[in-house]
Amino acid sequence: MDKLFLERLKTLTILYAEDEEGIRKNIAASLRYYTKEVIEAENGKIALELYRREKPDIVLTDILMPVMNGVDLVREIRKTDEETPLVIISAHTDREYLLKVVDLHLEQYIIKPVNLNGLLEALARCLKRISQTHTIVYELPCGYSYDVDHKLLSYEGETIHLNKKEAGFLELLLHNKQRIVTYDELQAHVWQDDVMTDSALRSLVRNLRKKLPKDFITNLSGVGYRFEMC
Repeated sequence: MDKLFLERLKTLTILYAEDEEGIRKNIAASLRYYTKEVIEAENGKIALELYRREKPDIVLTDILMPVMNGVDLVREIRKTDEETPLVIISAHTDREYLLKVVDLHLEQYIIKPVNLNGLLEALARCLKRISQTHTIVYELPCGYSYDVDHKLLSYEGETIHLNKKEAGFLELLLHNKQRIVTYDELQAHVWQDDVMTDSALRSLVRNLRKKLPKDFITNLSGVGYRFEMC
């Protein structure tokens, strides 16, 4: 699986609407492994409220749900939003349902039962659409931001130069900001075929700390590094 694809998935929030709790919980659990966040909704009405409040990057929805069905949910979203990727997951293959959604600019129509490969294929298509309309940017503390697509660190609009290893270190910690990134991971993903010496690592961290908010990079001796996002 493409590394860049997986890294980009880690920045996305997905809204998933499905009234059957067992199906919803299983699919949501799979999605959470790959994405930043999954917001669950048990019907279209709740999903629409969550969409308006949370502004997810992607919306996945079943068709037949109580209160508001998936077709009506997608139609409401498309009244004001032509860009957010939408995916329908449904057990229905009837021509009637397909005709109802053909004009809604869906990224994909997935037939149940859903497998992981099918989900990831749909997310890949969604990412392609997202990349055409906006870049993925991490908002960091104290006015800093990092543009993943262009490898640009900025402070209040001013670009801060990063070399290749500094950008790799920064991205690896950002993509895994909920945990400590180990020395072995730094060797594999940042240094790759080069040898990561203690002095080289210390030098990179020292230089990167000068370019980032104070106390942003923290070290657990003997284990690795992480970011303090708050």
